[in-house]
Amino acid sequence: MNILVSGAGIAGLACALELGTRGHGVTVVEYARHLRLTGTPIDIRGDAIEAVDRMGLLAKIQKQRVRMSELTQFVDSAGEPVARIPMAEISDSDDDIELLREDLVRILADALPDTAVIRFGDSIEALTDDGGNGGGGNGGGGNGGVDVLFASGRTGRYDLVVGADGQHSAVRRLVFGPEEDHLRHLGVYFALADHPGEALSEGANSIYNVPNRMAGVFRYKGKAVAVFQFRSEPIAYDHHDLDAQKKILIDAFAGYRSWRIPELLDTVRADPGFFFTSASQIHLPSWHRGRVALVGDAGYSPAFLSGRGTSLALTGARFLAEELERCGNDHTAAFARYEARQRPYVTFAQDRVYSGRDRMLPTTWAAIAARNEALRATRTTPDGPQQTTPRRAGENAE
Repeated sequence: MNILVSGAGIAGLACALELGTRGHGVTVVEYARHLRLTGTPIDIRGDAIEAVDRMGLLAKIQKQRVRMSELTQFVDSAGEPVARIPMAEISDSDDDIELLREDLVRILADALPDTAVIRFGDSIEALTDDGGNGGGGNGGGGNGGVDVLFASGRTGRYDLVVGADGQHSAVRRLVFGPEEDHLRHLGVYFALADHPGEALSEGANSIYNVPNRMAGVFRYKGKAVAVFQFRSEPIAYDHHDLDAQKKILIDAFAGYRSWRIPELLDTVRADPGFFFTSASQIHLPSWHRGRVALVGDAGYSPAFLSGRGTSLALTGARFLAEELERCGNDHTAAFARYEARQRPYVTFAQDRVYSGRDRMLPTTWAAIAARNEALRATRTTPDGPQQTTPRRAGENAE
């Protein structure tokens, strides 16, 4: 089949790899002019580990493993440690892998077969799905297809289109309607700024809380970043206006001068690559319509608070490719089977965000103190907390 994938992030690259290695011709169209590599470390958990193992990439990924979360601690206003991040609560198992987003993106891109190509600096402008049932083998079934108009003025016709273009997906907007119809804001914003002055320093990663806010410094692989989170109702802003985004963050921390907050805000002012986003989820009753399907954040963003967005992208790409293969390229049947397999993982991940939000962003000074005391008590338990998260999404609660 001739398949178009929108987005060259983790979900799009995983789709291109999974589909391309099964003999499909895959074109990935990416709005940016190069691979986007920014971001803090991400996690591969549970069945997503099996997915990258079957891709033949597990050994390469394990070599890039970092332990940022394991070295993270909450500190007081003097910078003294008060408690560590409870790894047993945020991990699925000891097999979980934490690595830099840029490392995973490069590994996936380098593994793409000759049947998959990436076209940078372009995006989908319009889609016309003229139907046609599946079941036609490599021809895509019947005479149906999707006519695509690109922002560059190019046109193309494809058997299938996969929207893997993130939370603000253009494919989802064109096929399923406006983003506001599907977005659920979780009341938290996240920001990231390079902190070159900390890059060569040593020590644990630190998180400091004031009510409804968190500031921190994370170090990994010779670099450092200032990290911020704060609670807020939805804020209207231009996603392309960097200065406006910086002002939102600086205003959110106005009046707080404890710990290193003023210094870290200076890194925000100085960073030309400053990153700012909301913690939001995408909820859709179905992730496919006609010959178009969504994978990853485009269809079911769980928000960064879940720690499972990358894993959902990897399992989603694998399940979609497997079901197309099993269904003889009958996309109607394959899309339904893909969704049935992936839905339990998504439900579990999206339901996990609230405990993480309350842990990272207590709402009062009293809540901060209670959180710290509870974590200190956990550390004194001889065997630590019991692991309760099931490994596989098909078992028990997942």
